Amino acid sequence: MDTSLLFSGFIFGLSIGSIYFLMAIGLSLCFGLMRVISLDQLLYYSVGAYIAYSVSLATGSFGLGLIAAVAVGGVVSLAIERMVFRRIYERDLTFSMITSFGVLLGGVGVIKFFWGLVPRPVPLPFSAQVDLLGTDVPAYRLLVVAVAAAVYIGIWLFLNRTVTGKAIRAGIESVEHVEGLGINVARLFTTTFVIAGTLSALAGALHAPLIMVDPHMGLEVLAFVFMVVIIGGLGSIKGTLVSAFIVGQVVSIGSLIYAPLAQVAPFVIMLLILLVKPTGLYGSALLKK
Repeated sequence: MDTSLLFSGFIFGLSIGSIYFLMAIGLSLCFGLMRVISLDQLLYYSVGAYIAYSVSLATGSFGLGLIAAVAVGGVVSLAIERMVFRRIYERDLTFSMITSFGVLLGGVGVIKFFWGLVPRPVPLPFSAQVDLLGTDVPAYRLLVVAVAAAVYIGIWLFLNRTVTGKAIRAGIESVEHVEGLGINVARLFTTTFVIAGTLSALAGALHAPLIMVDPHMGLEVLAFVFMVVIIGGLGSIKGTLVSAFIVGQVVSIGSLIYAPLAQVAPFVIMLLILLVKPTGLYGSALLKK
Protein backbone atom coordinates (compact mmCIF):
# COMPACT_ATOMS: atom_id res chain seq x y z
CA MET A 1 0.00 0.00 0.00
CA ASP A 2 1.22 3.48 -0.90
CA THR A 3 2.72 5.28 2.13
CA SER A 4 1.03 8.57 1.22
CA LEU A 5 -2.36 6.85 0.98
CA LEU A 6 -1.78 5.10 4.30
CA PHE A 7 -0.90 8.39 6.02
CA SER A 8 -3.98 10.05 4.55
CA GLY A 9 -6.03 7.16 5.91
CA PHE A 10 -4.44 7.66 9.32
CA ILE A 11 -5.42 11.36 9.36
CA PHE A 12 -8.93 10.45 8.21
CA GLY A 13 -9.11 7.94 11.07
CA LEU A 14 -8.05 10.60 13.55
CA SER A 15 -10.74 13.00 12.33
CA ILE A 16 -13.56 10.44 12.35
CA GLY A 17 -12.34 9.21 15.74
CA SER A 18 -12.55 12.79 16.99
CA ILE A 19 -16.18 13.01 15.89
CA TYR A 20 -16.94 9.67 17.57
CA PHE A 21 -15.29 10.92 20.76
CA LEU A 22 -17.38 14.11 20.86
CA MET A 23 -20.56 12.08 20.35
CA ALA A 24 -19.70 9.26 22.74
CA ILE A 25 -18.45 11.47 25.58
CA GLY A 26 -22.03 12.50 26.29
CA LEU A 27 -23.10 8.88 26.65
CA SER A 28 -20.17 8.21 28.99
CA LEU A 29 -20.83 11.26 31.17
CA CYS A 30 -24.54 10.51 31.48
CA PHE A 31 -23.98 6.87 32.35
CA GLY A 32 -21.14 7.61 34.73
CA LEU A 33 -23.14 10.04 36.86
CA MET A 34 -26.85 9.37 36.30
CA ARG A 35 -26.67 5.70 35.30
CA VAL A 36 -28.81 6.33 32.22
CA ILE A 37 -28.05 5.31 28.64
CA SER A 38 -28.74 8.56 26.80
CA LEU A 39 -29.15 7.55 23.17
CA ASP A 40 -30.85 10.90 22.60
CA GLN A 41 -27.34 12.37 22.44
CA LEU A 42 -27.44 11.35 18.79
CA LEU A 43 -30.46 13.61 18.33
CA TYR A 44 -28.43 16.61 19.52
CA TYR A 45 -25.73 15.53 17.07
CA SER A 46 -28.27 15.72 14.23
CA VAL A 47 -29.72 19.00 15.50
CA GLY A 48 -26.23 20.50 15.68
CA ALA A 49 -25.57 19.52 12.06
CA TYR A 50 -28.85 21.01 10.79
CA ILE A 51 -28.47 24.24 12.76
CA ALA A 52 -24.92 24.62 11.42
CA TYR A 53 -26.30 24.06 7.91
CA SER A 54 -29.14 26.56 8.27
CA VAL A 55 -27.15 29.34 9.96
CA SER A 56 -24.13 29.01 7.68
CA LEU A 57 -26.46 29.07 4.65
CA ALA A 58 -28.23 32.20 5.92
CA THR A 59 -25.14 34.11 7.05
CA GLY A 60 -22.36 32.65 4.93
CA SER A 61 -20.34 32.04 8.11
CA PHE A 62 -19.64 28.50 9.27
CA GLY A 63 -18.25 29.90 12.53
CA LEU A 64 -21.62 31.44 13.37
CA GLY A 65 -23.28 28.15 12.43
CA LEU A 66 -20.97 26.29 14.81
CA ILE A 67 -21.76 28.65 17.69
CA ALA A 68 -25.50 28.48 17.00
CA ALA A 69 -25.37 24.68 16.84
CA VAL A 70 -23.73 24.41 20.25
CA ALA A 71 -26.18 26.91 21.76
CA VAL A 72 -29.28 25.21 20.34
CA GLY A 73 -27.94 21.77 21.31
CA GLY A 74 -27.58 22.99 24.88
CA VAL A 75 -31.11 24.43 24.96
CA VAL A 76 -32.72 21.31 23.44
CA SER A 77 -30.85 18.98 25.81
CA LEU A 78 -31.86 21.14 28.78
CA ALA A 79 -35.52 21.00 27.73
CA ILE A 80 -35.46 17.22 27.27
CA GLU A 81 -33.65 16.71 30.58
CA ARG A 82 -36.29 18.76 32.39
CA MET A 83 -39.29 17.22 30.64
CA VAL A 84 -38.18 13.59 30.31
CA PHE A 85 -35.08 12.48 32.16
CA ARG A 86 -35.85 14.04 35.53
CA ARG A 87 -38.82 11.69 35.67
CA ILE A 88 -36.85 8.51 34.95
CA TYR A 89 -33.53 8.86 36.81
CA GLU A 90 -34.76 6.40 39.42
CA ARG A 91 -35.90 3.83 36.87
CA ASP A 92 -33.75 0.92 35.74
CA LEU A 93 -31.15 1.12 32.97
CA THR A 94 -33.25 -0.62 30.32
CA PHE A 95 -36.11 1.84 30.82
CA SER A 96 -33.82 4.84 30.30
CA MET A 97 -32.33 3.29 27.17
CA ILE A 98 -35.75 2.62 25.62
CA THR A 99 -37.01 6.08 26.59
CA SER A 100 -33.97 7.84 25.15
CA PHE A 101 -34.28 5.84 21.93
CA GLY A 102 -37.90 6.95 21.72
CA VAL A 103 -36.78 10.58 22.14
CA LEU A 104 -34.25 10.04 19.34
CA LEU A 105 -36.87 8.63 16.97
CA GLY A 106 -39.32 11.41 17.83
CA GLY A 107 -36.61 13.98 17.22
CA VAL A 108 -35.90 12.48 13.79
CA GLY A 109 -39.57 13.06 12.95
CA VAL A 110 -39.32 16.71 14.04
CA ILE A 111 -36.20 17.19 11.90
CA LYS A 112 -38.05 15.75 8.89
CA PHE A 113 -40.94 18.16 9.52
CA PHE A 114 -38.71 21.25 9.51
CA TRP A 115 -36.00 20.30 7.00
CA GLY A 116 -37.56 17.55 4.91
CA LEU A 117 -36.07 14.27 3.72
CA VAL A 118 -33.53 15.53 1.17
CA PRO A 119 -29.87 15.37 2.35
CA ARG A 120 -28.26 18.81 2.58
CA PRO A 121 -24.62 19.67 1.78
CA VAL A 122 -22.61 21.96 4.05
CA PRO A 123 -19.61 23.58 2.31
CA LEU A 124 -16.21 23.24 3.90
CA PRO A 125 -15.33 26.48 5.71
CA PHE A 126 -11.92 26.33 4.04
CA SER A 127 -10.32 23.96 1.54
CA ALA A 128 -6.64 24.54 2.37
CA GLN A 129 -4.25 21.59 2.38
CA VAL A 130 -1.38 21.15 4.81
CA ASP A 131 1.79 19.31 3.81
CA LEU A 132 2.61 16.66 6.42
CA LEU A 133 5.47 14.25 5.73
CA GLY A 134 5.10 14.90 2.02
CA THR A 135 1.35 14.25 2.02
CA ASP A 136 -1.32 16.89 1.45
CA VAL A 137 -3.80 16.70 4.31
CA PRO A 138 -7.07 18.70 4.49
CA ALA A 139 -6.61 21.44 7.09
CA TYR A 140 -10.24 21.11 8.18
CA ARG A 141 -9.69 17.51 9.31
CA LEU A 142 -6.73 18.67 11.40
CA LEU A 143 -8.98 21.34 12.91
CA VAL A 144 -11.51 18.66 13.90
CA VAL A 145 -8.75 16.67 15.64
CA ALA A 146 -7.52 19.82 17.40
CA VAL A 147 -11.04 20.65 18.65
CA ALA A 148 -11.48 17.13 20.04
CA ALA A 149 -8.12 17.36 21.81
CA ALA A 150 -9.08 20.76 23.27
CA VAL A 151 -12.42 19.35 24.45
CA TYR A 152 -10.72 16.43 26.18
CA ILE A 153 -8.29 18.78 27.94
CA GLY A 154 -11.17 21.08 28.86
CA ILE A 155 -13.21 18.22 30.31
CA TRP A 156 -10.21 16.95 32.27
CA LEU A 157 -9.56 20.40 33.73
CA PHE A 158 -13.26 20.87 34.49
CA LEU A 159 -13.53 17.53 36.29
CA ASN A 160 -10.28 17.92 38.21
CA ARG A 161 -9.92 21.66 38.88
CA THR A 162 -13.46 22.98 39.49
CA VAL A 163 -15.83 22.43 42.41
CA THR A 164 -18.65 21.32 40.12
CA GLY A 165 -16.34 18.99 38.21
CA LYS A 166 -15.07 17.40 41.41
CA ALA A 167 -18.66 16.94 42.56
CA ILE A 168 -19.42 15.17 39.26
CA ARG A 169 -16.39 12.91 39.73
CA ALA A 170 -17.53 12.13 43.26
CA GLY A 171 -21.03 11.47 41.98
CA ILE A 172 -19.69 9.01 39.43
CA GLU A 173 -18.21 7.04 42.33
CA SER A 174 -21.20 7.40 44.69
CA VAL A 175 -24.23 9.67 44.26
CA GLU A 176 -25.32 8.88 47.83
CA HIS A 177 -22.11 10.31 49.29
CA VAL A 178 -22.51 13.50 47.27
CA GLU A 179 -26.09 13.90 48.51
CA GLY A 180 -24.81 13.38 52.06
CA LEU A 181 -22.51 16.39 51.60
CA GLY A 182 -25.51 18.60 50.88
CA ILE A 183 -24.80 19.04 47.16
CA ASN A 184 -27.80 19.58 44.89
CA VAL A 185 -27.63 16.37 42.86
CA ALA A 186 -30.51 17.35 40.56
CA ARG A 187 -28.60 20.46 39.49
CA LEU A 188 -25.49 18.33 39.01
CA PHE A 189 -27.43 15.96 36.76
CA THR A 190 -28.75 18.88 34.70
CA THR A 191 -25.28 20.41 34.31
CA THR A 192 -23.82 17.09 33.14
CA PHE A 193 -26.68 16.45 30.73
CA VAL A 194 -26.40 19.89 29.12
CA ILE A 195 -22.61 19.56 28.77
CA ALA A 196 -23.16 16.21 27.05
CA GLY A 197 -25.80 17.69 24.74
CA THR A 198 -23.64 20.64 23.69
CA LEU A 199 -20.71 18.35 22.90
CA SER A 200 -22.95 16.11 20.79
CA ALA A 201 -24.23 19.18 18.91
CA LEU A 202 -20.62 20.30 18.41
CA ALA A 203 -19.84 16.89 16.91
CA GLY A 204 -22.73 17.24 14.48
CA ALA A 205 -21.72 20.74 13.43
CA LEU A 206 -18.09 19.73 12.87
CA HIS A 207 -19.09 16.58 10.98
CA ALA A 208 -21.59 18.38 8.73
CA PRO A 209 -19.06 19.68 6.13
CA LEU A 210 -17.59 16.17 5.80
CA ILE A 211 -20.89 14.41 5.02
CA MET A 212 -24.37 15.11 3.69
CA VAL A 213 -26.64 16.28 6.51
CA ASP A 214 -29.49 13.78 6.70
CA PRO A 215 -32.44 13.25 9.11
CA HIS A 216 -31.21 9.72 9.88
CA MET A 217 -27.56 10.66 10.40
CA GLY A 218 -27.81 10.01 14.16
CA LEU A 219 -29.25 6.55 13.62
CA GLU A 220 -26.57 5.78 11.04
CA VAL A 221 -23.72 6.28 13.52
CA LEU A 222 -25.54 4.79 16.51
CA ALA A 223 -23.78 1.42 16.34
CA PHE A 224 -20.31 2.96 16.05
CA VAL A 225 -20.84 5.40 18.92
CA PHE A 226 -22.21 2.64 21.12
CA MET A 227 -19.18 0.52 20.27
CA VAL A 228 -16.88 3.36 21.29
CA VAL A 229 -18.52 3.59 24.70
CA ILE A 230 -18.53 -0.19 25.23
CA ILE A 231 -14.90 -0.64 24.17
CA GLY A 232 -13.65 2.25 26.29
CA GLY A 233 -15.73 1.31 29.32
CA LEU A 234 -19.02 2.88 30.40
CA GLY A 235 -18.39 6.03 32.40
CA SER A 236 -14.71 6.38 31.47
CA ILE A 237 -13.66 9.64 29.79
CA LYS A 238 -10.15 8.38 29.02
CA GLY A 239 -11.54 5.10 27.73
CA THR A 240 -13.93 6.96 25.41
CA LEU A 241 -11.04 8.92 23.89
CA VAL A 242 -8.84 5.85 23.36
CA SER A 243 -11.63 3.69 21.95
CA ALA A 244 -12.86 6.47 19.65
CA PHE A 245 -9.46 6.68 17.98
CA ILE A 246 -9.21 2.88 17.81
CA VAL A 247 -12.58 2.63 16.06
CA GLY A 248 -11.73 5.59 13.81
CA GLN A 249 -8.50 3.98 12.65
CA VAL A 250 -10.13 0.57 12.16
CA VAL A 251 -12.85 2.14 10.00
CA SER A 252 -10.39 4.25 8.00
CA ILE A 253 -7.58 1.74 7.43
CA GLY A 254 -10.09 -1.08 7.02
CA SER A 255 -11.80 0.78 4.17
CA LEU A 256 -8.44 1.15 2.41
CA ILE A 257 -7.72 -2.57 2.66
CA TYR A 258 -11.21 -3.87 1.84
CA ALA A 259 -14.31 -1.63 1.97
CA PRO A 260 -16.72 -4.04 3.76
CA LEU A 261 -14.03 -4.52 6.43
CA ALA A 262 -14.69 -0.98 7.66
CA GLN A 263 -18.19 -2.03 8.78
CA VAL A 264 -17.31 -5.40 10.28
CA ALA A 265 -13.88 -4.87 11.87
CA PRO A 266 -15.04 -2.56 14.73
CA PHE A 267 -17.50 -5.23 15.89
CA VAL A 268 -14.72 -7.83 15.86
CA ILE A 269 -12.45 -5.52 17.87
CA MET A 270 -15.25 -4.93 20.38
CA LEU A 271 -15.89 -8.66 20.84
CA LEU A 272 -12.20 -9.45 21.28
CA ILE A 273 -11.76 -6.70 23.91
CA LEU A 274 -14.89 -7.75 25.80
CA LEU A 275 -13.69 -11.36 25.86
CA VAL A 276 -10.48 -10.23 27.57
CA LYS A 277 -11.98 -7.42 29.67
CA PRO A 278 -15.79 -7.50 29.97
CA THR A 279 -15.99 -3.96 31.42
CA GLY A 280 -14.08 -2.44 28.49
CA LEU A 281 -10.58 -0.97 28.42
CA TYR A 282 -11.05 1.45 31.32
CA GLY A 283 -14.44 0.43 32.71
CA SER A 284 -14.93 0.14 36.44
CA ALA A 285 -15.03 -3.32 37.97
CA LEU A 286 -18.22 -2.18 39.73
CA LEU A 287 -20.03 -2.41 36.40
CA LYS A 288 -19.80 -6.20 36.59
CA LYS A 289 -22.21 -6.21 39.52
